[in-house]
Amino acid sequence: MGLVARVGAWFLGIAAVVGQLTLFAGQVARATLRPRLDGLETWHNLYRVGVKSLPIVAVTALFAGAITVVQVGAYVVKLRAYEVVGWGFGFSVFREIGPLLIGLMFSGRVGANNTAELGTMTVTEQVDALRALAIDPIDYLVMPRVFAMLVMMAALTVIGDVAAIVGGVATAYGLIGVDPYVFWNSFTEYVALADFLNGLAKSTVFGLLIGVVSCGFGLNVRGGAPGVGRAVNASVVASAVGIFVVDYFLTWLLQ
Repeated sequence: MGLVARVGAWFLGIAAVVGQLTLFAGQVARATLRPRLDGLETWHNLYRVGVKSLPIVAVTALFAGAITVVQVGAYVVKLRAYEVVGWGFGFSVFREIGPLLIGLMFSGRVGANNTAELGTMTVTEQVDALRALAIDPIDYLVMPRVFAMLVMMAALTVIGDVAAIVGGVATAYGLIGVDPYVFWNSFTEYVALADFLNGLAKSTVFGLLIGVVSCGFGLNVRGGAPGVGRAVNASVVASAVGIFVVDYFLTWLLQ
């Protein structure tokens, strides 16, 4: 197969995946018009998605805040611009770093687990058994997961922002000697509520994206157990790429 044929086949494969996920997203959107969430399944997913992800999200956000201050620390000391540390930290973490990092961690942990779980149910014909019992897999399996990921992604972002502030304040004080009061005063004076809401809106969309992509790949597994592994890998990659693409457009729209 020549180079042109390989490139063409690659683009056709990408188009097929995008089309498949678009059709699946349409099914999910249609299901939201007649929401019939299973209560037990929804609460189970809220716990699994949110509570079990809390430690890794908190640690990630804590060090993300610390690293942000480390990166700007040398320039702050050189320019003696201590009063802008809180502003630069809050603006970058709230708008970009927080939602992006938490979204990527979320896709790697929760999204991969969703795809593996639904993929296993698909190849072992459990999903077909649900259809035979007149139970719609979208209503019973997908909607609780998508709802849980949308809600918990936003909630974890709020918690992550708090953890990032703690890491940023501690690092600013320990590394460059910025008093916590100066840091906080700069933070509250220049960082607006709109910056926080900007990041919260992004994280909510990321949660919806990860939920749809991970469930879509899980319910469309082919090829037995090896197919589940391929679907998990494709789900994580597609979610990560989708997060960056969506972030670009949301950043442009929310300016």
